[in-house]
Amino acid sequence: MSLRTTLDFLLYDWLNADSLNQRFRFSDHSRETFDAVLDTCERIAREKYAPFNRLVDTQEPRTEVGSDGALRVILPQATHDARAAYAESGMLAAAQDYEQGGMQLPYTVEAASNTFFGCASISIGSNLLSVGNANCIRTHGTKTQAEVFAANEFNGRWAGTMCLSEPQAGSSLSDITTRAVPDIGTVPSLTGYGFADDPLGPRYRITGNKMWISSGEHDMTENIVHLVLAKIPDESGKLIAGTRGISLFIVPKKMVNAKGDLTGERNDVVLAGLNHKLGWRGTTNTLLNFGEGAFKPDGGVGAAAGAVGYLVGKPGEGLRCMFHMMNEARIGIGMAATMLGLAGYYASLDYAKNRPQGRPIGGAGKDASAPQVRLIEHADIKRMLLAQKSYGEGALALALYCARLVDEMRTAEPDAANEARLLLEVLTPIVKSWPSEWCLEANSLAIQIHGGYGYTRDFPVEQYWRDNRLNMIHEGTHGIQAMDLLGRKVLMEDGLGLKILKSRLQATSDKARAMPTLQANADKLCEAFLKITDATRAAWSTGKPSDALANAVPYMQAFGHVVLAWIWLDVAISCMGRIDDVKSDADVGRLGAMQFFFNYELPKIDAWLSVVSSRDSICADLPENAF
Repeated sequence: MSLRTTLDFLLYDWLNADSLNQRFRFSDHSRETFDAVLDTCERIAREKYAPFNRLVDTQEPRTEVGSDGALRVILPQATHDARAAYAESGMLAAAQDYEQGGMQLPYTVEAASNTFFGCASISIGSNLLSVGNANCIRTHGTKTQAEVFAANEFNGRWAGTMCLSEPQAGSSLSDITTRAVPDIGTVPSLTGYGFADDPLGPRYRITGNKMWISSGEHDMTENIVHLVLAKIPDESGKLIAGTRGISLFIVPKKMVNAKGDLTGERNDVVLAGLNHKLGWRGTTNTLLNFGEGAFKPDGGVGAAAGAVGYLVGKPGEGLRCMFHMMNEARIGIGMAATMLGLAGYYASLDYAKNRPQGRPIGGAGKDASAPQVRLIEHADIKRMLLAQKSYGEGALALALYCARLVDEMRTAEPDAANEARLLLEVLTPIVKSWPSEWCLEANSLAIQIHGGYGYTRDFPVEQYWRDNRLNMIHEGTHGIQAMDLLGRKVLMEDGLGLKILKSRLQATSDKARAMPTLQANADKLCEAFLKITDATRAAWSTGKPSDALANAVPYMQAFGHVVLAWIWLDVAISCMGRIDDVKSDADVGRLGAMQFFFNYELPKIDAWLSVVSSRDSICADLPENAF
């Protein structure tokens, strides 16, 4: 079964995505136009991405000194060609308004279309950060900022990044030290700035260092738009502790005017070096220095020290603005992990169908002269394939479900839109973290099915594992996602998001109970969710965050497994609704994956929730010297 077959089922038979064209925003579309977009992306991925996945892994980005004296990055021509083909397809602006050069596609269809690129070569990438960067500017920036920076990212002329982490701070954003001071002639205060007029927004000078910046330097586009978190000092010139002073700035690599033309000046943003990673080797990952003095852009204001940055939104609200981009990126990272898991599944399935190995257990299996059977004829190989299928296809269904919630937020009636928002808040840590952990496990199983060959570069599964290992760290580590889930998302607005999840899970269970073969699974699902709510209550029974959050990761693992069980049961209902008529191999396979998940995976939640409910303190209390 191909990726396209799975997408068609999930989009149309399960999510009814073609019904979205009944809404005014998508009224020009039909299933035919959706399919045309899927066809185009599948073709580009097949021609421009897949053949070069190994090449970009072995020919990593390298640096050389450019004519301006700064380091520049050299990438393989295949990466340039893939990026150009993607930009020319219009997918960078797929969900944008017609007036802004977009296609006004549902985000559900955009997300589904991008899966082909993730499966073909995640290392080349599909410009996730540029789209998120542009959406953030369009949401929180001024009209001119949107017209100059966001528009040129959506049309492919420029690319975008987000610059959060620093060498000494990592994920602890409250400890960043990058500084932003108002440009010459302005007052350094969080309120009442007296800026000289600049159509691109209030100008600041940025100084500091950022690390782990994906695509922070390259020559695939004529400019790069950095979104940079920096702290504005108080009246005494000191950086404000914590997150209160953190603001968001547009810092272009090359200076531009209000018409979007390059001025010919280079902003004071310098590549300090490349990070050499275990996976995603085709994607440039950089250290950037801002305001170190290599360039001093004048821009009509003065030759003050620091890179020129334009404030986005209000001073002190940088995290709120940036998390608009971060949440999009978290769904995208979950989808990236999913597609790597599925890529490994497809490769190991093909290998298992074609590799002769051993003989059946018992009977004729004792006859050494009997012909060997294929790997897929062994029960343990089927176990590993079913695990991969249940992880990968289940994660894909979850990611597309979350994408559909984005469309509900944007186009549904107010009450339905608010319900979708709250449910997505709860599911975002899951859609990022669960595929990152379990589709990585799928990649490990793909290697196992290949045996010793899987550990070599003769087969692609070792690269899929290396590429996927980053996703548990990407855009917020596992621990951060877990604390967000248990410490904030299940509690927010008096637990309303959790209540909405319960109601949807209950609705699925009620439907399943009407189908005799699914009744037992419906009961198991409701029982599992009750355990989640009991554990949530027990974790917070003392009211102390230190007690509750010490076991946040096991909580998230159990929560994610219950969510995936719900998704699989809902998918199974769609299969059962047509299996008597169709009896397709694909439906039988989906029902098998669902049953595997309930039998082999869902029971794991008891061990995870045991330490959550008891508020086990061994991890928090063990003294450092004991290690």
